[in-house]
Amino acid sequence: MTNPKSEIRNPKSAGPLFREMAVVGVGLIGGSLALAARKAGLVETVVGVEADPAHREMALATGMVDRVTDRLTADLARVDLVVLAVPVAGIAALLPEVARLANGTCLVTDVGSVKGPILAAGDAVFPDGRFVAGHPIAGRERSGPAAARPDLFEQANWIVTPSARTSADAVDRVAALWRGVGSSVVTMEVGWHDEVFATVSHLPHLVAYALMDAVLGMARGEERLKFSAGGLRDFTRVAASHPTMWRDIFLMNREQILRVLAAYREALAGLEAAIRDGDDEALTARLTRARTAQEEITHRP
Repeated sequence: MTNPKSEIRNPKSAGPLFREMAVVGVGLIGGSLALAARKAGLVETVVGVEADPAHREMALATGMVDRVTDRLTADLARVDLVVLAVPVAGIAALLPEVARLANGTCLVTDVGSVKGPILAAGDAVFPDGRFVAGHPIAGRERSGPAAARPDLFEQANWIVTPSARTSADAVDRVAALWRGVGSSVVTMEVGWHDEVFATVSHLPHLVAYALMDAVLGMARGEERLKFSAGGLRDFTRVAASHPTMWRDIFLMNREQILRVLAAYREALAGLEAAIRDGDDEALTARLTRARTAQEEITHRP
């Protein structure tokens, strides 16, 4: 399928970084990157690879891509950058096929929020260091190409977790793309990345899902939900995220998530003990510390 519309291009761009970029998965993240890169003139041609026919149609209709296909094909040999923007389990599974089809100079990167297993898989099939493990810190609870927007990555961080094998030149070229769409580049050690995001991203999603599950499991749970207001709605907003995507994240980052879950259970136990014992000082101290930390992240520049 080919897009009959003219390319979206930023006339102020100094020139494209990549002649042809393939985006595997034209949902929120992949679609937003395609839109942003085209708008900034960072790529000449964008090829979408998407299994969902409705998503393929929307990607073409919105000018997100120049052409789109439903699977990886020999056409991949024409591109000089592949971006894997599917759920994390899918990224690891696709890497050997990408390595088989891509040309010998094509760079490959991903957008997964778990990096350890993906980096290991990428290094295994690209021993020359052409795989760059990356994670843009941007997103919404909505999914699919309808949720994509070209400004999603502005003032966001793009985290890169290189291994000893990763080519410095490959990192520089992929980093230039992310800077071009408005992101700052941050380098992290892969194990620390997965531990940090188990804490600040994966755990909040898991807790939101668990809270909704807990309420629904109570007697007359659905009736209770009818009386919910801003507190429950705001706290569980991220439970509207795609279940398959988060299932894969929870399982792929299993060890780190289990560790932070243990810490969370300890915090709940401390609150439970203070309430049970009527210990107003301990309860106030815990609530105050939490409030202070929350205010700091809310007002952080």
